[in-house]
Amino acid sequence: MLLLFQNLLGAPYRGGNTVIVNNTLLISPVGNRISVTDLIKSETITLPCQASSNIIRLAASPDGVFLLAVDENSRCLFINLLRRAVLHRISFKKPVAAVKFSPDGTLIAVAAGKLIQIWRSPGFKKEFFPFELRRTFADCNDKVTAVDWSLDSNYLLVGSKDLTARLFCLKKLDGINKPFLFLGHRDTIVGVFFGTDKKTNRISRVYTLSRDGALFSWNYSGSDGKIDELGGGNLEPDSPGTPEQRLGQSGKGVKNGNVKKRKNIDGGDRDEESECLLHRGKWELQKKDYFMQSPAKLTACDYQRVLDLVVVGFSNGVFGLYQMPDFVCLHLLSISREKITTACFNDLGNWLTFGCAKLGQLLVWEWKSESYILKQQGHYFDVNCLAYSPDSQLLATGADDNKIKVWTVSSGFCFVTFSEHTNAVTALHFMASNQCLLSASLDGTVRAWDLFRYRNFRTFTTPSSKQFVSLASDQSGEVICAGTLDSFEIYVWSMKTGRLLDVLSGHEGPVHGLTFSPTNAILASSSWDRTVRLWDVFEGKGAVETFPHTHDVLTVVYRPDGKQLASSTLDGQIHFWDPIEGLLMFTIEGRRDITGGRLMTDRRSAANSSSGKCFTTMCYSADGCYILAGGSSKYICMYDVADQVLLRRFQITHNLSLDGVLDFLNSKNMTEAGPLNLIDDDNSDNEEGVDKQTRGRTGYDLPGSLPNNGRPVVRTKCLRIAPTGRSWTAATTEGVLVYSIDDSFIFDPTDLDIDVTPEAVDVALRENQPNRALILSLRLNEYALIRECIIRINQADIPAVVSSVPFKYLQRLIEAFSELLENSPHLELILRWWQELCKMHGQSIQQNSRNLRPALKSLEKAMTRSHQDLADTCSSNEYLLRYLCSTSPKS
Repeated sequence: MLLLFQNLLGAPYRGGNTVIVNNTLLISPVGNRISVTDLIKSETITLPCQASSNIIRLAASPDGVFLLAVDENSRCLFINLLRRAVLHRISFKKPVAAVKFSPDGTLIAVAAGKLIQIWRSPGFKKEFFPFELRRTFADCNDKVTAVDWSLDSNYLLVGSKDLTARLFCLKKLDGINKPFLFLGHRDTIVGVFFGTDKKTNRISRVYTLSRDGALFSWNYSGSDGKIDELGGGNLEPDSPGTPEQRLGQSGKGVKNGNVKKRKNIDGGDRDEESECLLHRGKWELQKKDYFMQSPAKLTACDYQRVLDLVVVGFSNGVFGLYQMPDFVCLHLLSISREKITTACFNDLGNWLTFGCAKLGQLLVWEWKSESYILKQQGHYFDVNCLAYSPDSQLLATGADDNKIKVWTVSSGFCFVTFSEHTNAVTALHFMASNQCLLSASLDGTVRAWDLFRYRNFRTFTTPSSKQFVSLASDQSGEVICAGTLDSFEIYVWSMKTGRLLDVLSGHEGPVHGLTFSPTNAILASSSWDRTVRLWDVFEGKGAVETFPHTHDVLTVVYRPDGKQLASSTLDGQIHFWDPIEGLLMFTIEGRRDITGGRLMTDRRSAANSSSGKCFTTMCYSADGCYILAGGSSKYICMYDVADQVLLRRFQITHNLSLDGVLDFLNSKNMTEAGPLNLIDDDNSDNEEGVDKQTRGRTGYDLPGSLPNNGRPVVRTKCLRIAPTGRSWTAATTEGVLVYSIDDSFIFDPTDLDIDVTPEAVDVALRENQPNRALILSLRLNEYALIRECIIRINQADIPAVVSSVPFKYLQRLIEAFSELLENSPHLELILRWWQELCKMHGQSIQQNSRNLRPALKSLEKAMTRSHQDLADTCSSNEYLLRYLCSTSPKS
C-alpha cells in the first residue's frame, strides 16, 4: 500500500505573503508547505514539496505556471504549479524580504538584505545552473522591504528601511545611471507602486507608503526640455532629494551618447533608449495623504493598477480601500483584533485577500458586493484530538484554544466551529448516526453537538468539577463514558436522558485511554497506574479483567473485529492482548523506531536521550492488518500486526523552524549563553509586518514553556484512520496531516501469465466475451481497463458477468464501483451492477465483511455523496417548477 501526503488541514495560513494566480487560485504559505485554494470550486490542496523552514515570501509568474518560495533560511524553491513539482533550488546569501517576477516573466527581482538582485527566470529546459544573476544594485543604505516592476520590465521601484524609495533603470546606458530618490518619509517604506496613465498606458505616477500610515503621490512631468536632450551641461535634471551626482565616464562617452540623441531628434525617429529616462526625468511630489490610524502601524498594502485602487492593512486589524489618485475612502472595516500581515488584489481587482498570521486567518472579500468569498481560520493552539465520521467525509478537530472545528475532507474546508467549551478539548467521538459529535474537555463537561442545526443539544456534567481526558461511546450510542485526569474515575451517562448512570472506580492514575469493543459492550480503559481494565458497563459488575503492565499505560485501542487489544507503555513497547482469553499475545519493541530528533535544550544526543521514546497515540487500520503509532517525535511508525515488523516510518515534517527535527545539532550554533536559536535578540521596536510576519511563538509563552523559549516542538498528538481505509490523519505541530493511497499507483497485477495483456481485454470486448474481458482486467488490476469493461458491457449481460466473477476479485470490483460513482456520470449503470453483485454474492460479502469493510465503506461514501448532490438538485428544481407554475398566466 503506497500512502502519500495529500493535504494539510487545520491551518490555512501561518504567515508570509499570499498570491492569487489566474484570478481564482489563492496560494498561501503554511509553515514550510504551500496551500493552493481554488476559490471557484471551494477546494484546497497542499503541494507535496517542503521547504527547509517556514516560508516567508511567495511570487508567481504572470502566466501562473511557476512559483517561487523563499524560506527563513533564504533557501528558494522554484516550483511548477501545474505539475506540483520542484524544478530548481537556490540559496541566497542574505535574508529575503521581497521577491517579484517581471511582467514579461523573464526576470526575477530579489531583495536580499541591502541588495537588489536581478535573476534570469529559469524555464522548462534542463540546465546546470538555471538561475543567472543579471544585475545587482547596491545603492540602498538599509534592508530593502518592497519591490515593484514597471509594465515594460525596464524599471524597478524599490523601498527600504532607510526611509527612501528608489527608481532603477535596468538598461545600461551611457553616462550616469544613478537611481532617482523619492524622499520625505519618516518611517520604513512598506509599499512602492507604479501608476500608469490610462490613455497612453505609460508610467505617470508613483505611490510610496510608509509604516506610519503616510501615502505620497509622485507625478512624472517628463525630461527637462531640449537642453538636456541635446547634450547641455546638465545631463541630470534637478530632482528634489537627489544627491549631487558626478560624471562616472569619460567625456567621450557622454558625447557619443548625446550625438545619438541629437540624431533621434533631427530624424524624427524615437530611439528605444528614450523611454529609459524615468530615473533621469522630473518627479514632483503631488500630495501627501495620511490614513489616520495612529497608534496602529501600516503592515500590509497592495495596489491595483487597472482600477487605480490601494488597499492597506494595519496592526490593529483594520483595513482600508482607497480610490486613487484622489484618495477617496471606499471601505474602512475591522476584520480582526490582530495585525494584518498580508493584503493583495486579484488580477481583476474585485477580490481582496487578507491574512492574519497570529490567528491563522485567511479571508477573501468581494468589495463591490461586500460579501465573503472565503473565510477560513485555523486553530490558535495545537490540535489535540481527531475524529472521522463513519462515512469518512467529515473530520472533527479539537484543540487547546477551546474550539471544535468540523472539516470536509474532500475540499479541506472548515464549515462549522463550536466554541462553547471554556477549556482545552481533549477527546472527540462521532456517533454512528453521522450527525452527532461528542466532545470532552478539561472544563468538566462532555457535550453533544448536532451537525444538522449546528448547536449543542446536550451537556453531560458531574456532581463536582472534573477534568476529562478520554471519551468513548458504545455501538448503539446509548451510553457515553469519559475518563478523568484528577479523580481517576470513569463516568457513565445515558445519551437519551443525559443522566449520570454510574461511576467506575478502581484506577489509581489518570485514565488517558477509553475504547469500547466493536462487537460487544465491553469497555477498555488504560491508566498511568500500569493497568488496562475491562468493564461490563451494562451489567454493572465493575472490572471484569485487569491486564497488568510494567510501566505506565498511555493509550489503548481495539482491533476492528474486537478480537485483539493493543496498549502502549512508557518504555516504548506495544502490548497485544487477547481480550477474550485475557492473555498477552506478543509485544513490539518500538523505542528504537520512534527515536529521532534532538531538542535545543537537550544535554544528550537523540540516541542517548530517554525522553519521548514512547507512543502516546495509536490506531488500527480498517482491516486490522497494521497499526499506526506516534508520539513526541518526528516519526510515525506503521507496524504489521501479524509479523510484528516495522513496515514504514513517516517523517511528518522537515521544517527546521521546529525543535526536534535535527538528529545532530551544529556545534557552531552553541555559545556560552546557550544555543543561538534560543537567544532572544529581537528588537522590541522592530517594524511590524516587515520582519515578524510568521507565527513564531504563538501560544508557547505559557508557564512551563520558557526553557525552550517558546520554540515549537515537533510531535504527534493524535492518529486516526478513515473507516474506508484509504486515508489516515495525524494531528501534529504543523497541523492536521492527511495521507492517502496514491491513485497513480494503479499497476498491481496478480495471477498474471503470458496471455493476460491489455490487448487481450480489447479483443475479448470486440468478440463480445464480456466475462473474459472483465476477469482479465481484474487480473491486471488496472483501473482504466476495469472501468472500460464495466461501461461497455451491455446491461442485459450484467447478471451473467457478475455471477462468473470469482470471490477473490470482489474487493477490486467494489473499489472500482466507488471510483466510478465519484468520477463518472453513469450513476444508474453502476447502481445496477452493485444490485446484481449483492444478489449473486451477498452471502459471501456478509461472511467476509471484515476484509471487505474498507471497500464497502468507500462505496457507501460515494453513494452518500451522490445522493446528497441529487437530493439538492431535485429539491431546487422542484421549488423552481412550483414557482413557475404558480406565476404562469391562467388561460
